[in-house]
Amino acid sequence: MDQLKTSCARCFATRPARLIAISASLLLAVAPAAGQSMGEDAAPGMGLWRSAPEYPVPYGIPDPADIEEALKRVGEYIDRNCPIRWVDLDTGLAVNPESPGVAHPGLEFGLFQPISYEWGVTYAAMLRAAEVTGDPFYREYVRLRLETIEKLGTHYLGMDPDVRPRRFIPRRLLEPHSLDQCGAMTAALLKARSAGIGKDLGRFITPSIQYISEGQKRLADGTLARDRPLPDSLWLDDLYMSVPALAQMGRATGETKYFDDACAQIIRMTERMYLPELGLYRHGWVSAMEQHPSFAWGRANGWTIMATVELLSVLPEDHPRYGEILSIYRRHIAGIAHCQGTDGLWHQLLDRPGTYEETSASAMFVFALARGINRGWIDKSAHGARAILGWNAISTKIDDSGAVQGTCVGTGIGWDPAFYAYRPVSPHAAHGYGPVILAGAEVVEMLAQLGDDANFHDSAVHIGRTPDW
Repeated sequence: MDQLKTSCARCFATRPARLIAISASLLLAVAPAAGQSMGEDAAPGMGLWRSAPEYPVPYGIPDPADIEEALKRVGEYIDRNCPIRWVDLDTGLAVNPESPGVAHPGLEFGLFQPISYEWGVTYAAMLRAAEVTGDPFYREYVRLRLETIEKLGTHYLGMDPDVRPRRFIPRRLLEPHSLDQCGAMTAALLKARSAGIGKDLGRFITPSIQYISEGQKRLADGTLARDRPLPDSLWLDDLYMSVPALAQMGRATGETKYFDDACAQIIRMTERMYLPELGLYRHGWVSAMEQHPSFAWGRANGWTIMATVELLSVLPEDHPRYGEILSIYRRHIAGIAHCQGTDGLWHQLLDRPGTYEETSASAMFVFALARGINRGWIDKSAHGARAILGWNAISTKIDDSGAVQGTCVGTGIGWDPAFYAYRPVSPHAAHGYGPVILAGAEVVEMLAQLGDDANFHDSAVHIGRTPDW
């Protein structure tokens, strides 16, 4: 049976009118999918139940080799589009980094920047893919870029800070001014150092960890905050921009204070942002608001569940808050699982199926489900089929070149549904690549662990031993 692929969601263009008409899809219930008629030639009687539906995405147990092929395609795409090409920042001309007399060396950017929070996720994902698949391509990708960044940083560390150019790449790590600049990258640097990459990545890790711990604005109770878009705002995204780095620092140093802070961030954000009626989180919260609008944006929930997974993966089980963090993860997973779309992906606003299916959040959720199964945090029989369906749907978003389609572009906090529903999507949105690689790698590991427990029986995917009929 030919498998149909879901089309990527359309970007809705705004019009230069004073009032913008809002699609009826936001205002009306989503029409149910029509039942597929089998026609008069279908098998009669009891044989009808064996009829194969025309699923819009591949359905069944994926071949790990196919997953690895898709991951390699994505990896090669970002290798081509995040190149290492040295330039003189003063002239823009290509240079040999070993040549004398180049005062301000830098890198020419491709589609993606080698230092960004999105690429921090991507480096971590490539290291995970290397671990799961054994393919040296992924580790080499990380090594080449991080050692180049290290070389650049060494050059500028020997320069008076007052005369450093504003646009030298390692500045975000050496002189961070926001969690976005340093958090995800620092977590990746710590993982890379643990993998034996780099000579002295600590020179970049230390200022970033200090910024997360001491430099970023916090509320009176210690919750990381911003004065954007309004004073004393909480962004759900900031959990991933802080917790994984703190967790990895705790793992690297054995100092409990990093684990304590990471746990506190998740717990305090949950107290303010969790929506128990949905099992999901609101994207933003502002201290001065009496009522807090609740928009369960997909990727913000993805950042949250990934941050929780990153912490649980290294948090000692005898830590006093381990049980609380595990409970938070399980509650969130239940909410996420409940709102998975019938085609396997999750929607831009998770509780509003009239909004488009979004790739980066879907990949984050598949990663979190598969990691939970692999670590024994959740019931594999209850959640394994969801993770598999999710991956099968995500695989249709990887085009022949390796580009990831259907990813929402960078998004701030909004206070109305249209803001989220009409955010554009683009294959150049860097947010999709790391999560897709993480999801695929974790599903490969999950299938390896499940072995014969992952099977197709009675026309459905089951995890567990099933009887022969």
